[in-house]
Amino acid sequence: QVQLVESGGGSVQAGGSLRLSCAASRYIYSTYCMGWFRQAPGKEREGVAAINNEGITTYGDSVKGRFTISQDNAVSTLYLQMNSLKPEDTAMYYCAALGSRRRLCVFDYIGWGQGTQVTVSS
Repeated sequence: QVQLVESGGGSVQAGGSLRLSCAASRYIYSTYCMGWFRQAPGKEREGVAAINNEGITTYGDSVKGRFTISQDNAVSTLYLQMNSLKPEDTAMYYCAALGSRRRLCVFDYIGWGQGTQVTVSS
């Protein structure tokens, strides 16, 4: 069972910022790539950001330059700093354990948390 607990979602106006957090079990955190994906009603799941144990990051094209993924290894916690938010960023955001290929994270979803809602109004 993948133990991932997200927090930090909420409602914000366009141009604002939010920071999401994800507390993971130490085993999950140290074994897998970690990342975030989002899903809006009626839309496909979209990979947002990922980070491996070496700190190498990967971002979806729609969030590059606006979102930053980071981690605190001491407390097995993942973060997603979201700046310059747009209405199209509105979705449920999920913290996930991800696969990897050649040491780089890929958006192959091994497990995920319950999600946290982000709503951006215009």
